[in-house]
Parts: sequence; structure tokens; C-alpha cells
Amino acid sequence: MLDAVLFADLVTELPAAVRLQRLVNTLRNHFACGAVALLQLQQAQLKPVAVQGLLRETLGRRFVVAQHPRLAAILASRQPVRFPPGSELPDPYDGLLAETPGEAVPVHDCMGVSLYVEGRCWGALTLDALSPASFDALAILQLQQLSLLVEAAIRITELEQANRALRQGELPAAGTSTVAAQQYEIIGQSPALQRILQELDVVASSELPVLLLGETGVGKELFARQLHRRSGRADKPMIYVNCAALPESLAESELFGHSKGAFSGALSERAGRFDAADGGTLFLDEVGELPLSVQAKLLRVLQNGEIQRLGSDKLQRVNVRLVAATNRDLQQQVKQGEFRADLYHRLSVYPIPIPPLRERSEDLPLLAGHFLEQNRSRLGLRSLRLAPAAELALLGYNWPGNIRELEHVISRAAIKALSQGAQRSDIVILQPELLDLPQTLRAPLSPAPTILPAQGLKEAVNQLQQQLILQALQQHQQCWSKAARALQLDASNLHKLAQRLGLK
Repeated sequence: MLDAVLFADLVTELPAAVRLQRLVNTLRNHFACGAVALLQLQQAQLKPVAVQGLLRETLGRRFVVAQHPRLAAILASRQPVRFPPGSELPDPYDGLLAETPGEAVPVHDCMGVSLYVEGRCWGALTLDALSPASFDALAILQLQQLSLLVEAAIRITELEQANRALRQGELPAAGTSTVAAQQYEIIGQSPALQRILQELDVVASSELPVLLLGETGVGKELFARQLHRRSGRADKPMIYVNCAALPESLAESELFGHSKGAFSGALSERAGRFDAADGGTLFLDEVGELPLSVQAKLLRVLQNGEIQRLGSDKLQRVNVRLVAATNRDLQQQVKQGEFRADLYHRLSVYPIPIPPLRERSEDLPLLAGHFLEQNRSRLGLRSLRLAPAAELALLGYNWPGNIRELEHVISRAAIKALSQGAQRSDIVILQPELLDLPQTLRAPLSPAPTILPAQGLKEAVNQLQQQLILQALQQHQQCWSKAARALQLDASNLHKLAQRLGLK
């Protein structure tokens, strides 16, 4: 019966995320276990791509294989591996099971199997349970048999994604190493983020200059690197320049280079950033900080593709795709005479606004999970996670500093937990008082929030449901059963709704 269900999903055209999620849901029901996770191997890390029974933040975590001996053992074997109750090897999911939110409860029984697609190790499938002896010899045999169907589902999903990309004319991200892609990975699944990523994929194949607009801390550099990876220049360098850090006296030399004797201390000829980016992409971060004198020369590069080194009369051609970013209102700067109007129009051929974190609330649990795992690894902790009340506090905050502020808040909280007596061998759970969030910047929990016209109906409804649930929990001291009664919902339905909305 289970084989028939899995096979039906194989022959049905489904979105990748839907097929893989249905797969883990089916496996969890069949084995009657606490959690199932499908993890993809990317270099030395395992990335969760579909989970069931684990907290949503797990999707944002990246498990370094060398730091998780159970995952390493699973990948090292072509046969299923079971870790019996009492195993001394730490479990990467301790404290992450959705059945016990807010409790430091370790996993008691687990097994997993490595997955291979076309002869290469694709990743792993793991199953976890709170009850000892949940997995017997029959379960291990079934897991080995079903892993073949899981591998088939993964292969079909990869083929469908490749065919879809070809039909849409998208360029593969060839030439960019997986290490670089991991280092600059964009975490999130919200509709707002997916729209931006789709737009980047489309504009990446063009040679148009792109201007990324957004508040400080939204990760504009990550989007610039995504644009470069998806472009035809992916195998060429992307050069980063922080215009705000360039002294006015050296800005021209840094960008365009200089000849010997151009100024005091110029003892030899030196190439600039445009030379380094020839054939690739030049990313000008905080472009609104460029001095007016340099703006004129930058305009000439955009118009003619030529640079002139400081102290030289020779013109040199360069082939550079320009991507710029700013958190300033450049149009206002143009009106005030602080930014050249002609350069603004050249840079903003294709402007892309990056949404702030408060408009991507569905991504907050994933981002939090990502930073929690980073800090767990950095501090040498067994497990690090948020208490439900702490997660609600994060969701109720305005985040003026966006993702960068979230990263710093979680890092400080982890260090505070250790300084206040938490042991590295414990399942460390961060309580809301450790988060150090200013009360004055908490988002208002109104029963009738303003719905922004730019939102779609689905996003607006999700936001309204989130705010109503948060308000009910706040009014009833985080008691879910009382909140359910106040919202006139069955308690189990409230838990399911909160999980879908990313509140659990």
C-alpha cells in the first residue's frame, strides 16, 4: 500500500517542494515515528529540504557533517544505520521535535539511510522517535527498500526542475562553486522572497545594470551574488567595492587604477577594481556615497565601456556588468545635487527593491534556525534552540536592523545563556529575556491590522491570522488551549495553523 502511494506521487507532475514534502509525510505516517527529514548534501553540509515532525526552524539549519557523528555515520554507509536508545553519539535533532516544543527532550531512537542518485551521494533520509525501540529489524529492512523509491523521487524532481529551467530560458549556475553558493546562500521560502529570486533569475541573463534598493541589513550583497551566479558571467570574478569605505582622495585610484607617479606614493602602476572585474561583475555597495568627482568617470564607463587610469592619458576598454546597491533615496539625492541625475538613470535601468524582514515574517523561523545552528557550531554546544515564547518575541518585533540585527540578537543570547550557567553538553533553550529586544520597537498586535495594498490576498490573510494568534497568546500568557478557545478554534487545529504560518 505504501509503495503504491509513493509510486503515485512519482508519476504525477508536482512541484518539487510538494513532492518531497508529501514523501516525508507518507514515511512518517508509515513508520509512526516522531519526525522524518530529507537532507541534501552540499559539499560538507547537509541541508534540510523537507521535514515533518520537526520545528520549522530546522529548514534554516545547515548541518556540518564533521560536527554531527550520526549524520556522518549514515553517509558513510550504503546500508541503513540505526542508533539504539542509549547511544552516546549526540543527535542533531535533540530539542527540535515538534511534539515537545519548548522542552529539552532528547531523541531516543533514530535510524537513517544515505541516498544515491546516478552514483553520487545526494544526501540522507533520517527518522527519529521519542519512544525507545521504535525501530526494529523489519523497520530497517523496509527503510532500505523504500530508499530506492525516495531516490527515484529525487531524480524525477531534478529532471523536472532542469526541464522547467530550459523551457523558461534560465541559465544554469555553472562555473560557481558550491562552496561560494553556500557561503552566500539566501535563506527563506516566503512569497515575497520567491518573487525577488524569480525576478533576479530573469534579469540575470541580460547585461542590464541593476540597482538593488533596500534598508540596511536586508542582505543586498547576497542578492547581488545570486544575480552574478545566475548570469552568463558566473565563471568570471565578482568584485565587491564598499563605496562608503573609500576615502575621496583614493576612490578614483581604487576603481580605475593609477599609473606610476600619478601622486605621491604611487611608486608603480596599479590596476583598479574595474580591471579585476573585467569579463565579470562589479558590485558597488552603498553607491550613494561615491564622491561627485568619481561619479562623472563612472558614468563614462557605463556609456563607453572605457576607463582611464589616474595619471594616464590612455583609454582602456573593459567588459564589466555593473550591479549597485544603496539604502539611500537616490532620487532625493539627485534633487539635492548630491548625486548626478545622468548616473542615477544609468544605474537604475532595472531597480529591484529588497523587502525588509518585517515583510518576510514567514522566513524568520528559518533565519533564526540558521543562526542558531551557526552559534551552536561556533560555541561547541550540543543543541541550541528557541523557546516558543522567544520565537513569538522575535515574530512580534519590528526588526529595524533586519537580518543583520536578528543574527546579532541570537548570537548575544547564546553567549548570555552560557555566561549564566548553561552547559555545552545541555540542550540549551533560549528564553525571551535573553533576546535583549527593545520593548519600544515591538510590532503592534492589532486585531484589525492594516492590509498593505501591495500584498496579495493570501499574504494579507496569513499576516492577519499570525497577528490574531500572537495577540491571543499574549493575552493568555502563551497558553495555547486558552488562545484556541478565545479564537473559537479546536486546539489541534490551532497548532496546525500555527505550524503552517511559521509560528511553531
